Amino acid sequence: MADTATAPTPHVDVLIVGAGLSGIGAAYRLQTRARRTTYAILEARDVIGGTWDLFRYPGVRSDSDVFTLGYPFRPWHGSDAIRGGTAILAYIRETAAAYGIDRHIRFGHRVVAASWSSSEARWTVTALTEPGGRTMTYTCWFLYLCTGYYDYRRGYEVDFPGRDEFAGELVHPQLWPAELDYRGRRVVVIGSGATAITLVPALAAEAEHVTMLQRSPTYVVSRPARDRFAGAAQAILPARLAHRVSRAKYVLLTVSGYQLLRRWPQGSARLLLRGVARQLPASVPVDPHFTPDYDPWDQRLCLAADGDLFRVLRDGRASVVTDRVDTLTAKGVRLGSGKHLDADIVVTATGLSMVSFGRIRLMVNGRTVDPAATVVYQGMMFSGLPNLVWSVGYPNNSWTLRADLTARRLCRLLNYMRRRGYAICVPDPGEASAAAGPDAGPTRPLLDLTSGYVRRAADQLPRQGATRPWRIRTNYVTDLIALRLGRVRSAGLRFGARARRRGR
Repeated sequence: MADTATAPTPHVDVLIVGAGLSGIGAAYRLQTRARRTTYAILEARDVIGGTWDLFRYPGVRSDSDVFTLGYPFRPWHGSDAIRGGTAILAYIRETAAAYGIDRHIRFGHRVVAASWSSSEARWTVTALTEPGGRTMTYTCWFLYLCTGYYDYRRGYEVDFPGRDEFAGELVHPQLWPAELDYRGRRVVVIGSGATAITLVPALAAEAEHVTMLQRSPTYVVSRPARDRFAGAAQAILPARLAHRVSRAKYVLLTVSGYQLLRRWPQGSARLLLRGVARQLPASVPVDPHFTPDYDPWDQRLCLAADGDLFRVLRDGRASVVTDRVDTLTAKGVRLGSGKHLDADIVVTATGLSMVSFGRIRLMVNGRTVDPAATVVYQGMMFSGLPNLVWSVGYPNNSWTLRADLTARRLCRLLNYMRRRGYAICVPDPGEASAAAGPDAGPTRPLLDLTSGYVRRAADQLPRQGATRPWRIRTNYVTDLIALRLGRVRSAGLRFGARARRRGR
């Protein structure tokens, strides 16, 4: 008689989804701060790196300093504060190898669904393997989503009239073809966000001419790519201490700078525009090309490292046009004003698409979860979702700052639950004590930005509440105090004892 026994479903304490910057950092924290915890990482792609492996367009780089973008436990070497995507990708992969994290990764596993059972106190996670599409099942105590909130499958595409008429090459930066040759060719980049600001000077180095075509401008700040202070600190201090000093410097600068811009928006806008005007040629007026119709940090500020965007505008290798697209033609772009831009290549840097929970279908005790019906708790957990954490970075600072705080907080939570014998932890607005004030109250979008990609996804993403802990902080210093020093068992968090000790 044939043996009909099946292999047991793999089980770990924490299942991390995503082997990018957040996932690798999360694994390190579990190894060092929750040592009894078993974990595995499921990665849909076949390599480590996440966003930094996905985006391969020319000039891709960090738009925040690497001292805060990097891990606090692994110093950056060198005095360059702004680094290219290749260097960041190598840093992530070297970190995974240095701490043995790479041995815990299952590549080619795209998580598509996860179902929670309160009676079992566990998640059952379904993944499709690539290639082949074979279904794999895992179980875990905690599900840790390090997927970010961008759709990896595709960016946001505008259906411009005349797309089929254009005889040149039409490219979206998220799907940049490695074989694309732009040398000596005329390029139009449609967009004014961080991607466009990065692409234009990189393409201008070899293209015949690059035009940045924007419907509306954004705030652009120039920052030196190299930090002399960091170089001096590394010359006289041990590597880890120098890294901490440089990291602290940028934390203070970014937090205080953000507060200044938000509290005094009109004066701050004048300062930003004055800085831009000093770097522009006379042929490019600040208004309308660099004068947004919103306050600073209503949308993200864009970075021009060493003023590279302004340099190519001064050199005449690039130009900026503020107008709307009427239609694509066989030879380029016709604008609303009637002007025509000749182009061999059109790059649609029109933005990204946001998704909730990595597009994973979530169920709790047989009920399908609508992400938009949940409210974020302490910037990491969500109402009605037991034993689940989603790593979401700061919109106004380095992603890693909050991602690392989230990982440390989870370790504290795991250790607390083990000591007290708890199996389940779920945010519940009804658990807020009278001393803690009201519950989540009226809700608002997850991110306090007016950017197009945020507005388009507002009705699909989780919400934030009116008061803490249901409201997301944008201040790393106050988050640091609350998440590192605050009580684990706080208002709004409900714990449950283990019903059955199975699989652990």
